[in-house]
Parts: sequence; structure tokens; C-alpha cells
Amino acid sequence: MGGLDSVRSSFEAFFRKIVVGVMLIWVIMSSSVVYIWDLSQSVDFLRIGGLDAIDDRSSHRCGGDRDTPLRRAVSLVEEDKLKPSIFGTIAHDDNDNDITQIPGSSNGLSATLPRTSKSRDSRTTVTVKPFGDRDLTRAALVYEDGNLVSGSLEACVQNMVPTAEYYPDRTFLFAFLLSSRLYMKPHQLLHDLCQTCVRQQRLNSSHLDRSTLIKFGTNFMQLLSEWAETFPYDFKDERMMKHLREITQKLSTLEPTLKKTAGQIIQGLMRKLATLEKYEDVLVRVNMAASERMHALRANPASFQVNIMDICPEPHVLAQQLTHIELERLTNIGPEEFVQSFIKEQTSDSKNQKFHDFKKTRNLEAYVEWFNRLSYLVATEVCMHIKKKHRAKLIEYFIDVARECFNVGNFNSLMAIMSGLNMCPVGRLKKTWGKVNMDKFEILEHQMDPTSNFNTYRQSLKAAMQRALTAQEGACDKIVIPFFSLLIKDLYFLNEGCANKSANGHINFQKFWQLAKQVTDFLTWKNVDCPYPRERQTLNYLLTAPVFSENSLHLASFESENPESDMERIRYKSLKLQCEEVNK
Repeated sequence: MGGLDSVRSSFEAFFRKIVVGVMLIWVIMSSSVVYIWDLSQSVDFLRIGGLDAIDDRSSHRCGGDRDTPLRRAVSLVEEDKLKPSIFGTIAHDDNDNDITQIPGSSNGLSATLPRTSKSRDSRTTVTVKPFGDRDLTRAALVYEDGNLVSGSLEACVQNMVPTAEYYPDRTFLFAFLLSSRLYMKPHQLLHDLCQTCVRQQRLNSSHLDRSTLIKFGTNFMQLLSEWAETFPYDFKDERMMKHLREITQKLSTLEPTLKKTAGQIIQGLMRKLATLEKYEDVLVRVNMAASERMHALRANPASFQVNIMDICPEPHVLAQQLTHIELERLTNIGPEEFVQSFIKEQTSDSKNQKFHDFKKTRNLEAYVEWFNRLSYLVATEVCMHIKKKHRAKLIEYFIDVARECFNVGNFNSLMAIMSGLNMCPVGRLKKTWGKVNMDKFEILEHQMDPTSNFNTYRQSLKAAMQRALTAQEGACDKIVIPFFSLLIKDLYFLNEGCANKSANGHINFQKFWQLAKQVTDFLTWKNVDCPYPRERQTLNYLLTAPVFSENSLHLASFESENPESDMERIRYKSLKLQCEEVNK
């Protein structure tokens, strides 16, 4: 229970942000914020040809009827990537009496992973002695049907240590690098790994067998390369880079033929980190551009008469541009961010270092915030219009965009659009909806129905995944963009529902496999290039257009169609008073 408590305290706030307006998309998104106009605190970003997305603002003021404003002037208050696969199935626990002790190898190195089971219900404990004499039970790896199901942390670390003749199974390596951060920091894991290798291979000795050293060095460099390729964010920690440089320098000094490989690893990693840093810099710049547009709107609301249909009149083109944004954001999310979301922030050692000094989930959170931004943008576009026929036309336009998103496998944008159309300020516009053809909308509602844990959506996702398996590289059928917040929810409850450790203190590796399986699907989805051409102006609008807050949307909605109930009239009166107070 301690593991679950530690997860809850750190992830609860973040998870609430994901759930609000996402899981139950048909429920009204409420807000306690009193601002009439506001932009989400974390405006979304996208690297689109450098800063091409931030273009001349005047190009967005090119449409609309100059005699009758289209928009309401509301008073303002404010390289190839590793694609690991998971083998086997997760076996159920058998009777502990079936466990048999198999001694480790004579040199103290870990045994390799069994590839086949001796019987249908076999359960095997492989003992390793990685750090000298200690209790063999704590140093055990337990297998069922050839799959690792549990083991001590020390034994799992030992199992990933390469030798001249042994390289860890890549599925194990990915799963352990992904989830070991629940127990120890990445820099601690790399330190232990390096120290174990130095000790086992006697790298400080003056008598080394060169052929053995070359084989070991090659394997160890391969492990470092896979780590840096799949989890580059780990190496933003200076302690990680220090350990990396020390061990590669040591191996290169002992065996000069390894120097080139070491240099390639570090250079490739530095390029990746530079790209990630540039991406984060673009985030800041796009935020600034969006903030500037909001300030301009506050200063002169009537100057913004353009809407999304003026910028991009074709629904299928807007769906393609949304897919560009989605894939760009997916690409920059590190797989470790999912697991690091579960880590408790607390003082963890004598130096008062905190877990969050390496807990990096910025890109994951930004992607969730993009969903919220798109939902609010859809609602804003509808509620800003004075004329009912314009609002109805925009609703039908977004329904067509949502359908196109479904057709290309972009489920995240589809769900965001449907969420925006189902927000209370839009949903209450009965006269407007009376002019909308509801047939296509009802089909989409059925596809994204949240009942039975989004069962219909999950079936559609499976179909898209099957289609992607047979599609050619570069084809649009390769695209699978999941409803991201539901993926986060699934991982959250997987973490909540499975204990980190068993009663004897062993790591529950079955949980590791399940986490790795879902994250492996994510790696496949994010490693797809968008085949559609970029529309610079449309992308810029999607990223920087001003977005109404919840109160702004309600005020605009009430001014479009008068309040009907007493509760609506009370809220409308309250919002108008707030607006008048600000404008004094």
C-alpha cells in the first residue's frame, strides 16, 4: 500500500487535469476562474520549420463582412528509433511450492533469460550473486513459462549487465529502463551498472584479455547506445552525462578501437538533446506569440474578424494540419515521462535532492494541454459569432473536420473537437443546433461514446492499428493517434491497481511488462512521419488564436441565445457584473 500512497500524492493533481473535460466529454466543464477572457496558462507549441508558425498577424485579418462583424466584441477581463517488442504472455502465479532453486553460474554472472518453459505451469527461480555473499532469495529472478515475473532490484540490475558472452534481452532491457525509475533514479542505475562492470571485468587490473575486453566493450557500448536512443531525456541530468563520459573514456583508454563508437554515442546524444532543447525553445516563442495576440485582442476586440473557416475552408485540410500538430507533439514525448508521472516528489537523500530534479513530464503535460486548447478553440469559434446561421455553419464544419480526423486515425483531435462541441456553452444553443444536420454528429458521438470504458473507441483503435500494420511506409494509413488522455488514464490505473513489490520485497516485473507493452505501442505510433503538406497559416492560427475561458464562453453563449432557466439567468447577471467591474 505504501507504493500506491506515494503514487497518489504526486499524480493526483496532474491526473485531475487530464480527466477534467476529457474522460467524460459529455459532462459540462466547470471552472472556478472568474476571468471573462483568458488563455490557457500553457499555450501549446509546435516546431514547424523553425518559427514559420509565428507569422505576420495581419494575414489573419483578411475575411468577414465589414458591415456586420462576424465576431462578437466581448469586454475583456483578462535517426531511426528503437522499437522494442514485448515477448510472451503474463503467466499467473502458481503455488510457491513449485519453486525450485537453480544455482547461478560459477563466475557469479547472471544466467541468461530462459527462452522456453519445461512445462505448461513451470515456475523457475534463477539465483544470481551480483554483489558478493548475501541472501540468495533476495538475489533471485523468478520466471514463469519463460517470462520474468519478479526478482530483487539487485538481481534485475545484475541481469542487465552485459559481458563478453552475454547481452540482456532487449525486451527486458526496455521494460527495466522504463520502470526502474519507480525504485531508483536513472543516474543511480547507471552508476551501479558502471561500477558492477568495472568490478566484474576487472577493468582496473593491469592484466586484461584484449579479445574479451573488445567483446565486452562492444556489448556495453551497445547498451549505452540503446539507452541514449530510447531515453535521451535521462541524459539531461548532468550526473548521467558524467557517468557516461567516465565509463566511455575508461573503455576507450583500455581499448582504443572503442573510441570511435564512444564518440558516436555521445555525439548522437548531444544532437538529440540539442533538438529537444530547440523544441522547448519554440514552445516559449509560440507561447509569447499567443500572448501577444491575446493582448492585441484585449486592446481592440473588433479588429479580429477572421475565423477558422476563412483561414482553412476545407475540413479535410484542417484535419491534416491537426494531424501535423498531433504527430509533432507525440514525437517529442519521451516514453519515460509516463512512468515519471507516477513518481512522488519528496526529499529522498541526505543531500536534500528531490525526485522532481529528474522528473521531466513537460512534453506529456503540454500534449494534454493541447487537447484542452483545441476543445476550447472549437467552442470559442462557435460562441463568438452573432448570427445563428454562422454558428450552425461552424458547428457543421467542425463535425466534418472530426469525421476527417476519424478517417485518418487521428482520434485525439476527433475527441477534442467532440468535447468542444459538447461543452455547456455550445450545447445549450438549442436554436443553433436546430439548424444543424445531426446525422453525422450522432455517428461520431457513437464512435466516441464513453460508456463501457470507451469500448466503441477501443474497437476503432484496434482496427486502425491493424490497418497501420499492413500499410506502406509514408502512407496515411500508417497514422494512429490515440485518444491520449485515455491512454494516460489506462496507465494510471494500471499503476494504481498493481503493487510495485510482492510480499517478499521482490519487484513485480509483471507490472513492468504491462507498462512496457502499452508504452511500446506508443513508440510505434509516434515514429510515423506525417504525409500531408503543411499549411503554414492554418497551423499558426491553430497554435496562437485567442481562446475563451469558461466564463467568456458562457457570457458569449448567453448573449447569443438568452438564458432560459433561473440558474442561467443568475449566472448571466453575475458574469455581466464582473465584466462591468473590470471595465470601470
